[in-house]
Amino acid sequence: MPITQYRPTTPARRGMTTQDLSEITTRKPLKSLVKSKKQNAGRNNTGRITVRHRGGGVKRHYRLLDHKLAPGLTVTVEEIEYDPNRSARIARVKDQFGLYHYILADTSMVKGKVIVSGADAPVESSNRLPLANIPVGSQIYAIEIHPGKGAQLVRSAGVVAQLMAKEGDYALVRLPSGEVRRFRMEATAAIGMVGNVQHQNIKIGSAGRNRRKSIRPGVRGVVMNAVDHPHGGGDGGRHGTGKTPRTPWGQLALGYRTRRRKDVSKLIVKTRHDAKRKK
Repeated sequence: MPITQYRPTTPARRGMTTQDLSEITTRKPLKSLVKSKKQNAGRNNTGRITVRHRGGGVKRHYRLLDHKLAPGLTVTVEEIEYDPNRSARIARVKDQFGLYHYILADTSMVKGKVIVSGADAPVESSNRLPLANIPVGSQIYAIEIHPGKGAQLVRSAGVVAQLMAKEGDYALVRLPSGEVRRFRMEATAAIGMVGNVQHQNIKIGSAGRNRRKSIRPGVRGVVMNAVDHPHGGGDGGRHGTGKTPRTPWGQLALGYRTRRRKDVSKLIVKTRHDAKRKK
């Protein structure tokens, strides 16, 4: 899928690119699988800002995706759709019982393709199987962390993981970050690569385009007052503060381990940091 270039009618448009929507087959979502999405501007239920630099933007409707695709289902792709809430495309599929589902669309999905879910499904692109039934070396996406809970990892546009090995009750999977992690053999995954591969190459081009995405401007800590940020204060020098990088709340921002859960750490064979050091 190529990237679409704008005509340089303004300075902002000159460097701006957008998605090619030629693979999308319909612009009208299924009403029964859509719900309204309230804009909360990064605030929690008490009104406090918990995610900074959020607010405004165009109104969106949330598409209800099926990240499980129960075993035994045979579905047929009817439409490939745009989803404003995620980077990947979604596919509208119809199962053998006449029910509709939304699932993540991979690079091989087209209208009319048949997708099978379950341990007996053939090892083909887009089919969903337990890791125990997927050959070593296969490219996979939409991986379950907890069997039966539904896919939680490798769901963004253009990402893919690889099944590296099988050891006892666990499968070793290399994630897009380079991290190698253990997953239970019963956990399911889909075969293939998430679609919309060129998403990462899109150039926003203008500040207004980010505002329509509900992203408000961010301010650097070094230009703030000392009372507002650990990087703030100083005599207005150009050469930085010489301080250790920290978050607005004083937490170390570089090289500081934030993962505390031991039950997760014991499943990691190689961290994403180790993968980067060897490159």
